[in-house]
Amino acid sequence: MRTPLLAGVPALLLLTALTACGDDESQSSSAGDDTPGTAGTSTETASGEGTCEFTPSGKPARDVKPPAATPPYTEKVDAVLKTSVGDLKVTLDADKAPCTVASFASLAEQGYYDDTSCHRQGNDPGFEFLQCGDPVFDPKAEQPSPETGTGGPGYTIPDEIDGTETYEAGTLAMANTGYPDSGGGQFFIVFGDSGFPAKYTVWGHLDKESLATLKKATASGNDGFWAQSGGGRPNTPVTFKSISIG
Repeated sequence: MRTPLLAGVPALLLLTALTACGDDESQSSSAGDDTPGTAGTSTETASGEGTCEFTPSGKPARDVKPPAATPPYTEKVDAVLKTSVGDLKVTLDADKAPCTVASFASLAEQGYYDDTSCHRQGNDPGFEFLQCGDPVFDPKAEQPSPETGTGGPGYTIPDEIDGTETYEAGTLAMANTGYPDSGGGQFFIVFGDSGFPAKYTVWGHLDKESLATLKKATASGNDGFWAQSGGGRPNTPVTFKSISIG
């Protein structure tokens, strides 16, 4: 997967930035592609009623196993992301996105996210996000490489989208490559009400205190590392120490 080239409008750059950092290394996205994906809800992309299809894809960034096909959660689930800037308390929405929550919980329980740093931050008004979940990202790299920001768990997950998604401050949503059902381990946390199109699965929300913690950390901006596709590495690093579910 390659990082798209610059595309004129700042808002589109940020959309492209999120598209560029999905997890499926077998797919690529075109410059400036902000066309919503064509996949529907999880019931349309699952392997059967009440089950999820986790499709093998690429080399896993860490040695992890995909979750069971039957989601273990069907309601709201509490989680705590213990980070270098403080604890972020999250309510995971397994009612709306059972496959996504199942995957995240499985990866968290296997330590997939431990000691990983959020690699991209966007600060443009209306498109404010922090993208995380790539264990192979090198926060000390001098410039992006073709592999930068592409780490995934070795499988993709189904989109769980119905077209009504909105991305207000505090929203957790899945990154993707711009293709249907191409999400994996990477996700983004919105820290300012943002106008992304409804093509990113929404699967959780921060509480008010945690959102304030994140806003304080992201107020220092980014370093412009992702000059070709928008945003940069957070000037205040956000690193996951551990994640607890339930």
